Amino acid sequence: MDFSGFYKLPVEDRLKRLREAGRISGEDEKLLLDGDALKMDVADRMVENVVGRFHLPFSVVPGVVVNGKEYVVPMVIEEPSVVAACANGCKLARESGGFTADADEPIMIGEMQVVGVGKEAKEKVLEGKERIMEKAKEYAAGVERYGGGMRGLEVREIQTARGEMLILMFEVDVRDIMGANTVNTILEGAAPIVEEVSGGKVRLKILTNLAVKRKARARCVWKREVVGGEVVEGVLDGYEMAAHDIYRCATHNKGIMNGMDAVALATGNDWRAVEAGAHSYAAIGSYKPLTRYYADEGGNLVGEIEVPLAVGTVGGAININPVAQLGQKILGAEGAGELSMVMAAVGLAQNFAALRALGTTGIQAGHMKLHARNLAVIAGAHTPKEIDMVVRKMDESRVYTVENARKIFEGMR
Repeated sequence: MDFSGFYKLPVEDRLKRLREAGRISGEDEKLLLDGDALKMDVADRMVENVVGRFHLPFSVVPGVVVNGKEYVVPMVIEEPSVVAACANGCKLARESGGFTADADEPIMIGEMQVVGVGKEAKEKVLEGKERIMEKAKEYAAGVERYGGGMRGLEVREIQTARGEMLILMFEVDVRDIMGANTVNTILEGAAPIVEEVSGGKVRLKILTNLAVKRKARARCVWKREVVGGEVVEGVLDGYEMAAHDIYRCATHNKGIMNGMDAVALATGNDWRAVEAGAHSYAAIGSYKPLTRYYADEGGNLVGEIEVPLAVGTVGGAININPVAQLGQKILGAEGAGELSMVMAAVGLAQNFAALRALGTTGIQAGHMKLHARNLAVIAGAHTPKEIDMVVRKMDESRVYTVENARKIFEGMR
């Protein structure tokens, strides 16, 4: 399906393109246009103290090629430049052959803290490992039906100001769910036998968001003749700054998360867990970029990303929120692994687009141009005609400020 010029179309024509591509149905279109898609009674059951619903734009980036498959990627975000940057990075990637990606098995780790332990506690736990695993499996029956279940148990000793503690690391294959509730249930079920075996007291029983056994990786070779030599050099210099300067590295990684968080939101996933996992992974040893860039022998730009991604295609808010279900449908990922690979590719595309802008023309001109519609509304423009006129005048002046928008709007009146 040809999505060229998609961003220039009015909303109704964009929806028509998605219908023609088989990504949405007529009912789906009504859902996207319905400001009451998340019903109040449903929202009230999702969290406590509900008094309303908060709306964010639901966008799509078509033509994202990962492992030879073309995706329409849904994104929920309020930042004007993120979707445009992702689309640009993915377009240039497609012209160079697209992204290749892979993902680990969906192994989540749950930690159990044991305090008040004696000198032989670790040995006792290792000796009783089979008993603990058998008890844990009783609480993993739900996920075992889908091919998941217990995969391992490790034991660590840590020294703290409160004394020596044992940390048991339960490894659980959670298949296509994010897995927090499943892992926590297993931990709580196994706690009594751990106390019996270790002779200590179990305190914390909780999944870790540092999902080091559930990583996704993506790679792209942006051809020099496609992106230009200046872009290649600018991206390489920008990457080296992030690799050696923590202040830049924080923003470098934040830009990656702009894209991945937006996809997580659009598909009903826990973007806070995604953030926690990514930044803690980046901080192992010392805080470093989640991406890596280098030039190959032909002078082409090679970009790579590796990041833990605990996401699901079923369960949690996905089963409750109809718009999240539609986001999953539009993307069309056949399982959590495929979703994580697309998200990793989006994070890499987002990062490449930011480095490309920063290393060449600068980021602010493009960012503020996309922000111009927001400035027009702040200035008082409300109708599409008024907003377009204010934006056009700001584009002509190249001064993107609230003051200039107000001056233009007042002059129109």
